[in-house]
Amino acid sequence: WVLLPDHLHCLWTLPPGDSDFSTRWRLVKGFVSRALAPVTKAAATPSRLRTGEKSLWQRRFWEHTIRDDRDFAAHCEYIHYNPVKHGLCRSPADWPWSTLGRYVADGSYPAGWDEEREPSLPEEVGRE
Repeated sequence: WVLLPDHLHCLWTLPPGDSDFSTRWRLVKGFVSRALAPVTKAAATPSRLRTGEKSLWQRRFWEHTIRDDRDFAAHCEYIHYNPVKHGLCRSPADWPWSTLGRYVADGSYPAGWDEEREPSLPEEVGRE
């Protein structure tokens, strides 16, 4: 996971035979929207107020089924590097709203992972 000011990225492992992303996102968005209603209501645009949409969320989500271990690793790197890509910090380790610290702690990434360089990712990663 990485949570940014205007979007988030995450990887989910769903139960076998289950690909119901829509229900999960509806539940996540609904829970967070209700919890933050006093804050988000003040920021709502006239269009969103007319349709009852909250100002916190995009209208859609994008999903990509991970094909293999290499694809999983590439998407993890894309997600963890995203705050740097958007100019929010200099190093992924500087961004506290990310699972990067957990990945370093459990040995999935070495300490200091990608501090000063952008990961080399396949062209399609992040464009789904």
